[in-house]
Amino acid sequence: MYPFTIILKTAVNNPTISPCQIKIDPGSKVTGFALVQNNQVIWGMELEHRGGLIKKKLESRRAVRRGRRNRNTRYRKPRFLNRRRPEGWLAPSLEHRVLTIETWVKRLIKFCPVDEIWIERVKFDTQKIQNPEINGVEYQQGELAGYEVREYLLEKWGRECTYCGKQNAPLQIEHIHPKSKGGSNRVSNLCLACEKCNQRKGDKPVEDFLKKKPNLLQKIKTKAKQPLKDAAAVNATRNKLVKVLRSVKPVVTGTGAQTKYNRTKLGLPKQHAY
Repeated sequence: MYPFTIILKTAVNNPTISPCQIKIDPGSKVTGFALVQNNQVIWGMELEHRGGLIKKKLESRRAVRRGRRNRNTRYRKPRFLNRRRPEGWLAPSLEHRVLTIETWVKRLIKFCPVDEIWIERVKFDTQKIQNPEINGVEYQQGELAGYEVREYLLEKWGRECTYCGKQNAPLQIEHIHPKSKGGSNRVSNLCLACEKCNQRKGDKPVEDFLKKKPNLLQKIKTKAKQPLKDAAAVNATRNKLVKVLRSVKPVVTGTGAQTKYNRTKLGLPKQHAY
């Protein structure tokens, strides 16, 4: 629901106003907002970003301009490296995420006595995504260990079994190309499978396991090679977003692993507003 305000006709002398906190969960496609007052959530929403649409429109504009240049100004010498990007430059599709979140924060501050902004400083550890079994002092996170990789796989494979499409069931991390046959721990070789499919596949190569389902096999191979563009988008905007919001109100940061751990412990559904 959209936020609304009640305007009083008379002034209240010495009002008692409880401060609010804006809590934000930034994502590559959806960002969650929540207003919290006295440990009670009084309002929440999910903001869908237009980054993909902006990218498509810029590519379309580039194609039109390139075609016009080739038709009308072929005699000109090619130019390159003639433009400088300012420090901290972000692509327009990424800059849009930062500016839209800033706009909504300023809008909410007009309506509510906000004293702090809490933001999940999302960080995808690409080193750990590539090698989930890495160890060392910097990766010894106790009960939170492994949540980043698992959360990424859940988003990538749509929170369902890769082989049978089963949803709302416990999912296990599965190697597409078995480790016993030389498969690696890279994220491009990992997927999610229910216990039944995981047991049936065992150490078979995926080509043998899905030889009767060529369309599904091709779909899995194509999806496994998809780049980490969502993780890269979040990593690129995380620091600038905190810097912009700190110019508005004091900012408190948290991690994505803490959010996932607390949501799982409390049994809350997967929504960015939570």
